[in-house]
Amino acid sequence: MQGNLPPEAQEKLEELQDLQETAQKVAAQKEQAESTLNESQTALDALEDIDDDTTMYREVGELLVETEYDEAYDELEDKVDSLEIRVEQLTKQEERVQEQFEDLQQELQQMLQGGAGGAGGGPMGPGGAGGA
Repeated sequence: MQGNLPPEAQEKLEELQDLQETAQKVAAQKEQAESTLNESQTALDALEDIDDDTTMYREVGELLVETEYDEAYDELEDKVDSLEIRVEQLTKQEERVQEQFEDLQQELQQMLQGGAGGAGGGPMGPGGAGGA
């Protein structure tokens, strides 16, 4: 089927495939960030129930190193804050990619439905569909 498509439609189809790959990558990154955020938030909540004078350890590579409660709490709180920002950014990126995908899909459908007659063919064709 792809061999019979006009060059502009083939180009749009390739763009759609690229956007689909991008959407999958963003979704995977978002899922990973959300998972890490949930783990960190759970740890932070658990830390709030622990006495300040409890001996604390944090993981450094393969080792557990003793640390102060305040230092552990502050580091974990900073990690949660940055992960919340990261998830928010990835959510916005995911929405932008989805919008681009839908717009491009609509352009391709219009091109395939109206482009069979050869009306307005030429390099300026893709620019005309943007306003619809």
